[in-house]
Amino acid sequence: MNLQDKKIAVIGLGYVGLPLAVEFAKKYKVIGFDINQSRVNALNGGHDATLEVSDENLQSVLNLEDNGIKLSCNTSDLASCNVYIVTVPTPVDKNNRPILTPLIKASETIGKVLKKGDIVIYESTVYPGVTEDDCVPVLEKESGLKFNKDFFCGYSPERINPGDKTHTVTKIKKVTSGSTPEIGAVVNELYLSIITAGTHLAPSLKVAEAAKVIENAQRDINIAFVNELAKIFNKLDIDTHAVLAAAASKWNFLPFKPGLVGGHCIGVDPYYLAQKAQEVGYHPEIILAGRRLNDSMGEYVATEVLKLLVQNEIPVKNAKVLMLGITFKENCPDIRNTKAIDVYRQLKDFHMDVEVYDPWANAEEVQHEYGMDTVADITGKKYDAIIHTVAHDKFKKLDLKALQNKNAVVYDVKGTLPESIVTKRL
Repeated sequence: MNLQDKKIAVIGLGYVGLPLAVEFAKKYKVIGFDINQSRVNALNGGHDATLEVSDENLQSVLNLEDNGIKLSCNTSDLASCNVYIVTVPTPVDKNNRPILTPLIKASETIGKVLKKGDIVIYESTVYPGVTEDDCVPVLEKESGLKFNKDFFCGYSPERINPGDKTHTVTKIKKVTSGSTPEIGAVVNELYLSIITAGTHLAPSLKVAEAAKVIENAQRDINIAFVNELAKIFNKLDIDTHAVLAAAASKWNFLPFKPGLVGGHCIGVDPYYLAQKAQEVGYHPEIILAGRRLNDSMGEYVATEVLKLLVQNEIPVKNAKVLMLGITFKENCPDIRNTKAIDVYRQLKDFHMDVEVYDPWANAEEVQHEYGMDTVADITGKKYDAIIHTVAHDKFKKLDLKALQNKNAVVYDVKGTLPESIVTKRL
């Protein structure tokens, strides 16, 4: 197959889809599709609110003559494509069960325009077997075509790290796969044409799907281990970060740090693997134990702050508390599945007066997602407790001493503030 004959549709223009679509658009004709009209309008205006793609980079592919990208909410624009890449979110519900609805809806949309010879590639995080067991039947039903005879599939898990301007989409090695060996080679060649870091061609769709979920499950378990260490060392009155720094002097020590584990990957992917394991009759003890421990850290942080207030003889009820950060990670506007909200809610349950300051977060999105307000300015205010929940670079410029009432406590969740101004670190 000649790659230059490929016209690519990217379904879902979020943190994963947009950067990928922009890179492909530098070499191919691309349709960027999203059901959110306001999102498409903003992108057509040359600005990405997620800040994953610079305005200059986005605008450079919007008006190319030979290749370039067309951004649309119109499904009819997809009909001329022959490669479809699905990058929609795959979250979990309130009971931590996988939600495949966006994936199924995207498959229905593609199925309506699917033609003989087309390839559908999934990038969304799933448990092993979803592409063939859940998505392919939808594609067959909507198109009337036969899998691996009339159309084919690939799976290439996303590896986007929101906010990371070093490890961008082309600089991260990509796992690829296809529903037949021949299609695997085509999918691999397609990605290799834009991924400068290279690719790894997996032998099957299921292997590629499994590789994705274990990448983040592994990180989740390692972070759970150091979170448990933090709880133990706190009781022993030992600085966890000092212990980790000493242990890191060994050449093969893994440098994980304690913290809040949220976001749409590490805090979600293990549940996908656990779901599949339980379906086949195995209860994954270590994976779910790690999830339980990491999900408990918001409440733990809030309780530690409460203890410090009591020790400093500051009344807990109506204590003025400042939370620095509500996004799920530093230097990124993404608030999805942030565990900072768990800290906030627990503090409110303790009847504290809590203000959240985060110059990266969109106040309207925070209100819509979590029903809470953020403050735009903390100048001249005084607080009984300051909690450093997210390590935004912008917070390094704050004069935290000027924000403190008498005997105020400073709790550093991230362990990145100067020790001289910190009462306690996680």
